Amino acid sequence: MSKKISIITPTFNEEKNIEKLCSEISKEMSKLDYDYEHIIIDNHSNDQTISILKKIAEKDKKVKIIINTRNFGHIRSPIYGMLQATGDACILMNSDFQDPIELIPQYIREWEQGSQIILGQRSSSDENFFMNSFKDFFYKFINKISDVPLMRNTTGSGLFTKNIVDQIRKIDDPYPYFRGLLSEISSQIKLIQFHQPKRSGGETKNNFYTLYDIGVLGIVKHSKLPLRLMTFIGFFTSIISIMIATVFFFYKILFWNSFEVGVAPLVIGLFTIASIQIFLLGFIGEYVMTILTHTRKLPLVVEKERINF
Repeated sequence: MSKKISIITPTFNEEKNIEKLCSEISKEMSKLDYDYEHIIIDNHSNDQTISILKKIAEKDKKVKIIINTRNFGHIRSPIYGMLQATGDACILMNSDFQDPIELIPQYIREWEQGSQIILGQRSSSDENFFMNSFKDFFYKFINKISDVPLMRNTTGSGLFTKNIVDQIRKIDDPYPYFRGLLSEISSQIKLIQFHQPKRSGGETKNNFYTLYDIGVLGIVKHSKLPLRLMTFIGFFTSIISIMIATVFFFYKILFWNSFEVGVAPLVIGLFTIASIQIFLLGFIGEYVMTILTHTRKLPLVVEKERINF
């Protein structure tokens, strides 16, 4: 009996890509001696994506569709799709062709050689220079402060064995940082280099907020350094404040008539301290929000409809 591969594709407003994607994956899998299912989880698209998917599912029973009741975001939906997989291994692929279909046989080959986690890693990209530079800086920064080594320039696309998927299920994190989660589970991660092309069609769903969300999530989930820095900053700021206050006090005592404190130093000092406090409170808020999200135990997604399951 041949092994089964589950391919997971999250979608949101991908009417220009989804039909071609399903066709290309079907062609690629027909070359391989494996049974497969293609699970597409849609984040309540408001274009023609859902109607196109339903037509595809009518013709191809290997295409299984989950339609969410609303847009649950770019983090929760793909992981929920993985947890529905029934295959011996699960492959996560984006729907915009920035994860080349040709990676599928490479993932499977590494899996057959014993790897349990295989990730695609960008060696180069057709994205704009600013975006590439920003991502490169972020990965270097988060690796410096993270408690676990995080894979640089990975998109989340890769192959994960049934055992790894079961481990993710046991962790039961309602809003995980996926790359960090994999590093927590195993240090044995195989990387496959690839060139990342431009999006095939439609508009990218990544914006400043989504990139900020991923960045902060990675920091608060996998690093204690920001909280430790807050303690050190508070301590050293207190020491410096006491030293400055002492100097000003003695100067005023010694040169009572000639030394004027003035308003400007006080205003600058107050604004500096207030800015530091607001910044640190913001970071504490991110940690509190993460704790709240975890303790509420909300589902990853809520389904509206399933097809071909």
